[in-house]
Amino acid sequence: MAQSVTPTSRPALIHIRDPIHGTIAVSVDEIRLIDHPIFQRLRNVKQLGFADLAFPGATHTRYSHSLGAMHVATRLFDRLFSAGELPERVRARFRQAVRLAMLFHDVGHAPLSHTTEMIMPPVGELGLGALSGPDVSRRASHEDYTLKMVLDSSLAEAMVQRFAPLDIVPSDVAELIAADRGTETGRFRHGGLDYTPILRQVVSSECDADRMDYLQRDSFFSGVSYGKFDADWLIDNVVPTEHDGAVYLAINSRAIFSFEDFLLSRYHMFASVYLHYTPVIFEKMLARYFETSPDEFALSADVERYAQQDDMDLWQTLRKSNNPWAQRIVKRRAYTLLDEKNESGPAEGKGRHADLVAALSDAGVEHIHTRSRSVLSKYFGQTSAPIFVLTNTQERIPLEQFTPLYTRYKTPALLSRVYVEPDQRSRARGILADLVQQDDAAQAEETSAPPAEETPG
Repeated sequence: MAQSVTPTSRPALIHIRDPIHGTIAVSVDEIRLIDHPIFQRLRNVKQLGFADLAFPGATHTRYSHSLGAMHVATRLFDRLFSAGELPERVRARFRQAVRLAMLFHDVGHAPLSHTTEMIMPPVGELGLGALSGPDVSRRASHEDYTLKMVLDSSLAEAMVQRFAPLDIVPSDVAELIAADRGTETGRFRHGGLDYTPILRQVVSSECDADRMDYLQRDSFFSGVSYGKFDADWLIDNVVPTEHDGAVYLAINSRAIFSFEDFLLSRYHMFASVYLHYTPVIFEKMLARYFETSPDEFALSADVERYAQQDDMDLWQTLRKSNNPWAQRIVKRRAYTLLDEKNESGPAEGKGRHADLVAALSDAGVEHIHTRSRSVLSKYFGQTSAPIFVLTNTQERIPLEQFTPLYTRYKTPALLSRVYVEPDQRSRARGILADLVQQDDAAQAEETSAPPAEETPG
């Protein structure tokens, strides 16, 4: 990092070099929070879990992604709200709150990111109060840990110390991160308008800074091209729009092709990288390890202790374990992919994996059956914070009505896979071949059979 010399009327900036965005500028106050142990922990949490076992370059972390997402969020904010459109103090406060929300939006991720959320404790143990929701027995998520860290931790205390002069408190940051937890306080209102929706949409929405960073970053480090889109053109064409007393995100219609590319890039990254068969089977084997040795590795409900748990702790536990699943993971002796089927495609062959699993069980072949689901959009159908498209005639149309992609891809992609123990692969292949032969014979018989006679009446 290199510190830049700036006029005394402005805070000094520190420049961080990034392979995706070039230079990321952070203030001295922000760097104090970035240096906090709770945030520094993200240096040791891989962004894509086990994905580097299939894509060797994908060893990047939640730390670099969080910095990149903050940078993109700032670009979006500056495009939406040019200097002079809001009173400078209001604009500075909104801008800083967005930057902090984006910086900390992933701070609650567990070791190997989403991979170990399966062993998080009940959310009631985190002490979130009403923010836990009505069911305190449900399993906590990384979003729950993020809220706890932002609101009630040593990081929250450091945030108060640094940003109280700008009238930013931890609940402001939590309000922008958690759009569905009843965190509205009215502190993002100005001039009779509520700016909460658009600020939240910069952080998390169909067109957010989170996805704009991770798609480009994951694509770059995985060595694939699926996550690429015209980010500059998309950012240049976001505009604010008023609706029912609130301000929302809108996209100029001339950039709709860039947005569709952006939407599809996530869909394709799921199919090619996030749901690649190698990390999927390692995640399943890790689940078997947790099931068979539940006391060897646990995630603490105390966020200060949780902040000391990272990928290295998990790998150390796995290496020391005598559990056969742990040893498989450490020695990379994964179950072998036997067959894969996209169940969102034609109906033909959809039942084959049920028959295959039954046949493997009858033959005593060790196997694992997985089903992975990929959707075009996790935000589709959320009307509480709509994104609009502005046409050349300034007509405002809801995004999902303007582009046909949502209709075209409304059916989720369902990937069904059957893996087998490597030493039993030959037997398993023979069983699969027999099933395929039986299916072919049945289809040939149906094709050659004469049409059934119709019964009058």
